Amino acid sequence: MIKNITISVLPSEAAEERSYKRYIAEEAGVQAKRITGYHITKRSIDARSRQPRVVMQLDVFIDEPVKPLPIFDPQLQNVRNKPTVVIVGAGPAGLFAALKLITLGYKPVILERGKDVRSRRRDLAAMNKEGVVNPESNYCFGEGGAGTYSDGKLYTRSTKRGDVKRILQLFHHFGADEQILYEAHPHIGTNKLPHIITAMREQIIACGGEVLFGQKVTDILLAGDAVKGVKTLDGTTIEASAVILATGHSARDIFTLLHDKGIEIEAKPFALGVRIEHPQQLIDHAQYHCNIRGEYLPPASYSLVAQEYGRGVFSFCMCPGGIIAPAATDHGEIVVNGWSPSKRNNPYANSGTVVAVDEKDFAKYGFKGPLAAMYYQRMVEQQAYKIGGGKLVAPAQRMTDFVNDKHSSTLPDCSYLPGVHSAAIKDVLPKEVSQALKQAVQDFGKKMKGYYTNDALLVATESRTSSPVRIPRDKDTLQHTQIKGLYPCAEGAGYAGGIVSAAIDGERCAEAAVKYL
Repeated sequence: MIKNITISVLPSEAAEERSYKRYIAEEAGVQAKRITGYHITKRSIDARSRQPRVVMQLDVFIDEPVKPLPIFDPQLQNVRNKPTVVIVGAGPAGLFAALKLITLGYKPVILERGKDVRSRRRDLAAMNKEGVVNPESNYCFGEGGAGTYSDGKLYTRSTKRGDVKRILQLFHHFGADEQILYEAHPHIGTNKLPHIITAMREQIIACGGEVLFGQKVTDILLAGDAVKGVKTLDGTTIEASAVILATGHSARDIFTLLHDKGIEIEAKPFALGVRIEHPQQLIDHAQYHCNIRGEYLPPASYSLVAQEYGRGVFSFCMCPGGIIAPAATDHGEIVVNGWSPSKRNNPYANSGTVVAVDEKDFAKYGFKGPLAAMYYQRMVEQQAYKIGGGKLVAPAQRMTDFVNDKHSSTLPDCSYLPGVHSAAIKDVLPKEVSQALKQAVQDFGKKMKGYYTNDALLVATESRTSSPVRIPRDKDTLQHTQIKGLYPCAEGAGYAGGIVSAAIDGERCAEAAVKYL
């Protein structure tokens, strides 16, 4: 007999299998000796009471041999001589689109403007140590996309868009820990994700696909109202009747190219604000109701939402035990993001805390048309650079100083390696954003004890929460509404928000392209 049960145990008990087997027997209503084994199907932390507990759902085997979990077979095949589909971008959408094409018998050719994951590291080091940006290789551009060095959070609410389980199984197949298959908030870690991305690329190539680096697409070639290929910066033309555009949310040159060619795009509301960093111990104390987090509990996280002056304000991409990273993609701008290693063992917790903005806000600054949101976004990033400390040194201010319009004479230690410079955050952000953010952090402090403190640091600017452009597509065929064979995909096109949802959309676009061909 197989019985599905749920148990709640102390974190120390969850760390030792023998200590919670009695809970399994008790919940299953049988003697412990009748239990032959189990599989964990879901695990989460319940921190609502003063004593946090680990909640696990299990398939328990009683009086019968334990059945091994089925071996996942991605059903990849040799596509070396099969019809070609071009994929622009080697982020999660592009990689998963390529893997799906291979299962369907088509040859993917991925064109990536940046470098492979190993080579990217030198450019990221230059950003952190020297404040130098390579516009083609940075935290946003390169193999694996923005998520590769932004820690591999795999939690998604996009369960109705596609097969989330398959995406997680593929990550596990290529080297991710088995825990991602059952953790409520699965996470890989920036230290581990590059190896997984490399394994994916090697598999794509082994199956006959191509992954080409340093190949920036500069033109989309058309024959009437249909795609016939793409052209890259070095003059190379690659012919294809289907092109999946998976460029990510920061490919401003692609947005401009589409607009200049008369291919329809739309300005899209997005959100911007700051990264807020607290001591991790403070967040642990607030969430776990304890002075010192026990060794069996993971670093605590949070998710906060408010409505201020008619605007949504929310925490975004929370990184417990994390680091704030420079995410600019061009010279003369400051953009910050966050990431955590797999152990989440840094002494800081950071989260994007952002305010919704829309067309009315863009128009206030004279920005109109399909690229209005992009120009507004860039304006804020350039303003952050102007009042920062140069070489990617970011403007920063203590939290209560920000609310009270007080200069921060000192700044706490910060994980942002290029460094921080004391400045008034209200001079970086548009007035409407700063106003909503000031009220929100005070309200967040009422929801979460200890959050509102001058030990917290606001670092500007968190502005790449999502694409500032939507590339319209037909909801059934997923093709661009004007151009046959062109598949706007994932975050860069405005149809995803995170690694898993981008991967799902990549797979959907691959299936749609095959159906079209």
